[in-house]
Amino acid sequence: MYVSPMIEQYAEIAFNDQVNGNTWLMGLRSAEIVKSAKPGQFVMIRVRSSSDPLLRRPFSICGVEKDLFLVLYRVVGQGTAIMAQVREGDELSVLGPLGKGFRLPKKDQRPVLVGGGIGIAPLAFLAQTMKAKAFPFLMGFGNAGEIIDLEHLSGGRMEISIATDDGTQGHAGPVTDLLENFLKSKKAKVRSTSLYACGPKPMLKRIAQMAGNRKMSCQFSLEANMACGLGACQGCAVRASSKETQSYSLVCRDGPVFPLHAIDWDAL
Repeated sequence: MYVSPMIEQYAEIAFNDQVNGNTWLMGLRSAEIVKSAKPGQFVMIRVRSSSDPLLRRPFSICGVEKDLFLVLYRVVGQGTAIMAQVREGDELSVLGPLGKGFRLPKKDQRPVLVGGGIGIAPLAFLAQTMKAKAFPFLMGFGNAGEIIDLEHLSGGRMEISIATDDGTQGHAGPVTDLLENFLKSKKAKVRSTSLYACGPKPMLKRIAQMAGNRKMSCQFSLEANMACGLGACQGCAVRASSKETQSYSLVCRDGPVFPLHAIDWDAL
């Protein structure tokens, strides 16, 4: 896994665009972060200069464009509501890139990406860097209004399939149905498939079960509430599997990307 030098700076906002009802894509200017960032890593952003809110917010890096790094976020509380009001030319204090990123697939492995909701963000950055000719990117959303178009973030190599819980677009049901169907198809060569997943915990637990039963290579980007992003507060602890030397891992320091065998999935 990759670990990059940490940078703390004020980054200028190049754009802050609404992509659907409550989801936004922000571009922040930082040649230094762009140069060192790896797929799967994240940044901690102070949403305004005052002490309210006090803590920074964690966001996955979902892509890079020239000297910009991109952040995909959903307005769910005070911090993200403030971010949605930021305009071009404003500056935000950013700390990053942080954490350990994805290991890229080996030459003989075919990557399969599975994202749920805003969890597609780190996978979009991964997709942007993939050298594979074509690979499946399975995306799950609650309904058609929540679907996020990522075409402009990739080189066009993705084979996108959509699932919505209410059936308003694509497959009717969870995105794990799409993965199950793919793994049962003639296209899938299970031993040479490398899974990458990020999304809600129930989705990740189901994928972990599927991958474990098939003894597949799988990496998970975990989402967690973080106060510092550096491991000092230990607020993002998850129970490690019995195969690990430590009882708990910290999502910010030891992750956010973990291999299948590193997590106690029953305790997640």
